[in-house]
Amino acid sequence: METTELLEIIARGEDGKHQFKANFTNVNSLAGELAAFSNSGGGTIFIGVSDDGSFAGLTREDMGRLNQLVSNAASQSVRPPINPQTENVSTSRGLVMVVTVPDGVSKPYMDNSGAIWVKSGADKRKVTSREEIQRIYQTAGLIHGDGIPTSGLTLADLNIDYFKDFFEKNFGESVEAQNLPLPLLLENMNLMKQGVLNISGALLFAKNPSSRLPLFIVKAVSYPGIDIHVEHYLDSQDITGKLGDIFYKSMSFVLRNIRHIQRDQNVNAPGEPEIPRLVLEELIVNALIHRDYFVSAPVRIFIFRDRVEIISPGHLPNNLTIDNIKRGNSNIRNPILASYATKILPYRGLGSGIIRALKVYPDIEFEDDHEGNQFKAVIKRKDLKR
Repeated sequence: METTELLEIIARGEDGKHQFKANFTNVNSLAGELAAFSNSGGGTIFIGVSDDGSFAGLTREDMGRLNQLVSNAASQSVRPPINPQTENVSTSRGLVMVVTVPDGVSKPYMDNSGAIWVKSGADKRKVTSREEIQRIYQTAGLIHGDGIPTSGLTLADLNIDYFKDFFEKNFGESVEAQNLPLPLLLENMNLMKQGVLNISGALLFAKNPSSRLPLFIVKAVSYPGIDIHVEHYLDSQDITGKLGDIFYKSMSFVLRNIRHIQRDQNVNAPGEPEIPRLVLEELIVNALIHRDYFVSAPVRIFIFRDRVEIISPGHLPNNLTIDNIKRGNSNIRNPILASYATKILPYRGLGSGIIRALKVYPDIEFEDDHEGNQFKAVIKRKDLKR
């Protein structure tokens, strides 16, 4: 790093990617900082710079001690070990050690006491809530929300006829021909464990999954204007049931609350929806399959006079961005659901759904809200009077 670049960063002050430390003497304190950056996308620690941007005036002897401290902290006091890079930069007011910490690939990273640290603005904080710890494990691909056991949904809650029809249609054999107890077959299909349906098994095949998973539904509202209104709305529905039912009911709700255009059809034809059906299919399926099932909140569909909003719990996972999902990049947050969705819903699982939707109807915007922990697709409605 050039001295001029260093001075420019210091002039801007600390933020979530750049942290200033006058000095370090405690290996455990340093380990917490390294773990926090590794769990939070990576960043840089500038040792030899105080919080106010002044220089501590570190010497060559300080650099030797600090390099050893960084090495010990990264290899012995962070679990699993990490590999930060150090660089000594000379300034007229003393040396500065630039410690570059990459985004970790084996999250979560912990200190010697087992604490998980993440960045919170320019500072760090300890992760204590179960939900946040689960999400970190989810980011690392160690656990998935769709595989979590439900609370009390067992074989008695399975829609057995529906499951048998699904199995025979998609696998070409009857359930009975497998010569396996039904609970074991469901376990082999990653839908049940120890007699309890997981979230995938419940959402796909339970008779009434909403009885135990009341927030994994769709709340849909149609408003007459362009804003949410507590009292005034045109239509409202809590959409429950199996995942397939939720999808088709959600489609029905949107289609009955948007305009239909006759175009060249005769007067008795139902007309074509103002927003192509394919667009609604792709975006509603994505919301159901790729939502974060660690977040206890419904998918929401809001229809306004000028737009349709489809809001999924959970921001984009890992390193996905709006730009790269538009190019077809994908990250399967719920692999069990995704594997069966291709057999139940109009879902291909190839990351091409957003591309198809935009090709048919470019007037779609996306918002990846990390602070609110949600992802929003906004479909603009055309003014048909023009």
